[in-house]
Parts: sequence; structure tokens; C-alpha cells
Amino acid sequence: MFASFLSATWFLFEIFIFIAYLMVMFHIIADIFRDHQLGGGSKALWIIGLIFLPIITALVYLIARGKGMAERQRGALQKVRSQQEEYIKELAGVSPADQIARAKALLGEGTITQDEFQKLKAKALA
Repeated sequence: MFASFLSATWFLFEIFIFIAYLMVMFHIIADIFRDHQLGGGSKALWIIGLIFLPIITALVYLIARGKGMAERQRGALQKVRSQQEEYIKELAGVSPADQIARAKALLGEGTITQDEFQKLKAKALA
């Protein structure tokens, strides 16, 4: 029973190590392709190194380019955040106060009637 518990624990440890290894590899590969300053030949060499000598290459990459990885990740997150904010502003459109002000201007120009203004105002406030 103790041997089966020990082997099961060892198996779970191996699975944990393998998943951590895959996460590191995917993060390094994503960083290689995210870096715009790194040339195509250098990218190819890093990928070839990761294929043939994965652990050594990963350690060298993390030591040599680890600080830049965090900066590139932060830059990518800031870019995504700014794009989300622009998209939300685009979807939000015009505020109710702006809609009422436009309707008031149309009423002042005589383009719409008082009843139409009231309808647009009610729609903006709804």
C-alpha cells in the first residue's frame, strides 16, 4: 500500500513538472514571436534550440532575456487594455446629455417639432 501511494505521489509530481515545463515553453515561444526587435534568423535559432536542447535553451533564454519578457508582456497587456477601452467607448456611443443637446439644437433650428423633441428626450433618458 505504501509503495502504491508513493508511486501515485511520484506520478502526480511528474505530471506537475511536465505541465510546468509546457507552460514555460509556451510562454517562451510566445515571447519570441512577440518581440519585434528580434530578427527572423534569431527567432528561428531560438526555436531550433528549444526543439533540440529544450531545457538548456529555456534556461539560457530565461537568464538572457527574462527581464525583457516581463516588459513585452506588460506592453501587450497595455495595448489590449487600450483597445478594449476604445471599443467600449465606441459601443457606448453618445451620452444621454449629448443626445438631448443635439435634439435641443434641432428644435432650435426648427428641424423637429416640440413633440418630436419630447420623444427624443424620453428615448435618451430611457
